[in-house]
Amino acid sequence: MQNLLIEAYDYVPYVDFQADTGELTIGGESYHEYTLEFFEPIFEWLKEYTQEPNRTITLNFRMSYFNTSSSRRFLEIMNILQAYHFNNGGSVVINWYYEKNDLDMLESGEEYAEDIQLEFNLIPY
Repeated sequence: MQNLLIEAYDYVPYVDFQADTGELTIGGESYHEYTLEFFEPIFEWLKEYTQEPNRTITLNFRMSYFNTSSSRRFLEIMNILQAYHFNNGGSVVINWYYEKNDLDMLESGEEYAEDIQLEFNLIPY
């Protein structure tokens, strides 16, 4: 399976999904108008990637800002991975990185951690 690489541009995050290592990273800013269109290839890649059981996946969120629409798409990504964990034996860890002074980003991570039944690490930098 090919890696998924999307360069960041105006209001769009970078995406770096490494198929061989299971290291999935999304970072930057995400507050563009067409989030479903942007995230659809990401959802498709994840659905194909999670067809093989028992993979180890680490999802790294390194966001500096995102809007409500992007927030829904992030939750959808986490739900795909949660289903993979419970249905296909995948080992999934989510690392939520936030700047030490960014209480909004910390709070967002805490809210996701409450909603998702996966190992969820809040990591200040």
